[in-house]
Amino acid sequence: MKALITGASTGLGRDFAIALSNMGYDLILVARRKELLETLKEELKTNVEIIPLDLGSTFNCAKLYEKVKKQDIDILINNAGFGLGGEFVDTDLEKELDMIDLNLKAVHVLTKKFLKDFVEKDKGYILNVASSAAFQPGPLMATYYGTKAYVYSMTTAIYEELRRKKSKVYIGSLCPGPVETDFFKTAKVEFKVPSLDSKFVVKYALKKMFKRKTVIIPGVFMKLSYYFGKLAPIKTKLKIIYNVKK
Repeated sequence: MKALITGASTGLGRDFAIALSNMGYDLILVARRKELLETLKEELKTNVEIIPLDLGSTFNCAKLYEKVKKQDIDILINNAGFGLGGEFVDTDLEKELDMIDLNLKAVHVLTKKFLKDFVEKDKGYILNVASSAAFQPGPLMATYYGTKAYVYSMTTAIYEELRRKKSKVYIGSLCPGPVETDFFKTAKVEFKVPSLDSKFVVKYALKKMFKRKTVIIPGVFMKLSYYFGKLAPIKTKLKIIYNVKK
């Protein structure tokens, strides 16, 4: 059994690596920072291959696939990504384009390439890490919310295509709210709502993934927010979303 995890050096990606290694999975771990991957490798119980790579480049995404495509990978977790806070008129365009490349294009490329292999052998799991941000527009994080909406929409659409073909391949999207990681420090934003423990989110996500849940929303608060969001008028939602950030 083998899993490939992107954005594996910190946060959710790191905890996914620990959890899957404890379950007996050999791992391919991908992230930019080699030293963090090497440190993580020393902590894990199973065979681990580390690949230091910036997946913000679509060329590097293709390079990664070519490097590992002959290995019998059972699980792909597309976790790499980052956020950026601030008013759209003020945020840095180059950083936003980098975010689109990593949060959106990398997920698109890797999902497509690995999905073809999984469909051919009629097995495999793809978990795309989206966010509760996927369910509504996000003032003060407009671009980030847009990238996660893309990931969520693409993933659920692919699910339906696979279902109609009676494929045994799983695809789903993990949509947590705030999680206690370095994400907020990087994004330079804080939320006035409770954050979830990263290990809890990973444990919950894997449990639901293996049960083939299509949309995975950890935590009671975010589940309630999801259903409230379906009912609330758009202008009400925008005011609330704006006010929970600072």
